[in-house]
Amino acid sequence: METSRRNDPLVSSGTACDLVTVPTRQGLEAADILRRGAGDAMGPVLHYDGHGTLAFLVPPGTAAAWDVPGSTCTETGGRGLRLAPESPVEGSDWLLPPDEADLATDPAELQKALGEAARLIEAADSCR
Repeated sequence: METSRRNDPLVSSGTACDLVTVPTRQGLEAADILRRGAGDAMGPVLHYDGHGTLAFLVPPGTAAAWDVPGSTCTETGGRGLRLAPESPVEGSDWLLPPDEADLATDPAELQKALGEAARLIEAADSCR
């Protein structure tokens, strides 16, 4: 289980949440899976261009039990997150802005989608 409590530049005063960060390719696949399935299970998603990652907003407390290989769940330490339409961090953009999504992604649905995404990527890569 990878969890961290750090000073994330994304985190400031605002909505309480944790952040699940994954590589962009897996995150995009997972986002597509979530949109096709339980669309209401997906909250805002931020794309960090320079880091090659996506961050899914999940309910506070998720980090305590998060155990998904290849991902990191960051506690916001009660500081919350600014959910504004503009990007909260330089070099990032909302893949799914806060005004178009629920407040947070359902962690159980995200875990399933990330697992399915990893299997799809592995299958596609083995065909090369």
